[in-house]
This record gives sequence, structure tokens and C-alpha cells, in this order.
Amino acid sequence: MNGPGVIIRAAGSADSADIYRLLTGFVTSHRPERAVFDRTTFPRIIEAAAVGGAEFLVAERGARVAGYVLAVRMPTLFAGGTVLELLELTVDAPLRGRGTGCALIRAVQARAKEANDVEVTVPTRRAAVFYRALGFHETAAYLKWPTA
Repeated sequence: MNGPGVIIRAAGSADSADIYRLLTGFVTSHRPERAVFDRTTFPRIIEAAAVGGAEFLVAERGARVAGYVLAVRMPTLFAGGTVLELLELTVDAPLRGRGTGCALIRAVQARAKEANDVEVTVPTRRAAVFYRALGFHETAAYLKWPTA
């Protein structure tokens, strides 16, 4: 899927350094450790996407990875099928507001339709206006219980 000057494609192993760079600028509640990312986290996400358990896409502008989106597909009883939950979306700060994030979300929405997911959900604190503009609406509060 392409947008204005952007190419959306599946993330791959070669994108590791760019995704880590974007991740470290995105997270606010956790600090990713590079060794854990390289050894465990990133390979597991690539594997989950390869077998249909996740959507892990990157946006390229020029020849550079400028953003990524990660969504996890979960089987549910309440929805009568799978739900695709958006967990991470980030774009290089200087490129925000130019359609890259929208292109990534539209690509995830298209993949959700292809996979016959019942819905796409997104927990967010900072970007509700962005998601509403893309057709999302609020249905629940999102709570968490940390294990550590």
C-alpha cells in the first residue's frame, strides 16, 4: 500500500535498527533494552507476523524506514472472532502530520478486513483525536495491572 511519498510493507529482520531507533523515541513507560530487543522481542514479533498472529508494518519514505505499526491479532469469544489490537504506532518526529501514520493505519485496517477480523481496537492516551479522524470511536476504558 502506498500513500503520498510513502511505501507500506511488512517489517523484516533488516529493519531491526530502524525500528529500535523509532521505538526508543516512542516509549514513555518502559525503556527497551537493546540486547533483549535483538535477542527476544524483535524476533518474536517478526515470527508472530509471519504466522498471522500480528501485523507488523513499516513505512518507507525515500529509502528510509520512517515509521512502524504493530498490531496483535487475538481470538475472542465476546466478538465472535479475532480482534486486531493496535499496540504501537510511531513516525519520525519531523515527518509527523504528513500522512505516514494515516497510511500505516489504513494498511492495518485493510489487512484486518482481509483476515476477517471482527474489529480493530486501540488503547491510547495521547492520540484519540488522530484515531477518531480515521473512523475509530471510544467504547471502553483501558486499565492495566503491572506484574512487576
